[in-house]
Amino acid sequence: MNTDKTLKKRGNSYENFSGHAVVTQNIKTAMRNTQNWTIIDENKKECLEMVAHNIGRILNGNHNYHDSWLDIIKYVTLIEKEMRPK
Repeated sequence: MNTDKTLKKRGNSYENFSGHAVVTQNIKTAMRNTQNWTIIDENKKECLEMVAHNIGRILNGNHNYHDSWLDIIKYVTLIEKEMRPK
């Protein structure tokens, strides 16, 4: 699939990229402005940022797009597995 076709297909689910960027960056800014951001390890930060990214897609695009919700579950599950007692 070429780039234009991919962007058109995703645009139907995610809507306007600029709108998504504003929402997502606002969420990420709020996260970075908390007292715990500097002490959270990189894996957890990345998970939180990917969750924010998908929340931005949900709020700006098709809130019924299954993959966005599934992506949130996947990222959180990675951290949950990491934190399980050994």
